[in-house]
Amino acid sequence: MLNITKTAEGKKFCFALDGSLNTNTADEFEKQLREILPEAEELYIDLKDLTYISSAGLRVLLSAQKQMSRQGVMKVKNAGGFILETFEITGFTEILDLE
Repeated sequence: MLNITKTAEGKKFCFALDGSLNTNTADEFEKQLREILPEAEELYIDLKDLTYISSAGLRVLLSAQKQMSRQGVMKVKNAGGFILETFEITGFTEILDLE
């Protein structure tokens, strides 16, 4: 299960994820990102309460990062524990702007 909380202020968007970003939940997160990406200049993704991420979740983050690198800024905040370890093992620490 994944709870997604979205806040917006102009062209600045923040998503807070709580739960597991996996094959079953990645599509919903990707759908919500697709709705805002065309107009976004700043995108923040808070992973403080994310407990698990699969390759499907990594794919969604990579896709968002690719688009945002062409039109603005994307920062991934509060990645720790298993999530940070997954980013390190997969090389995502070199791809994502982590805070």
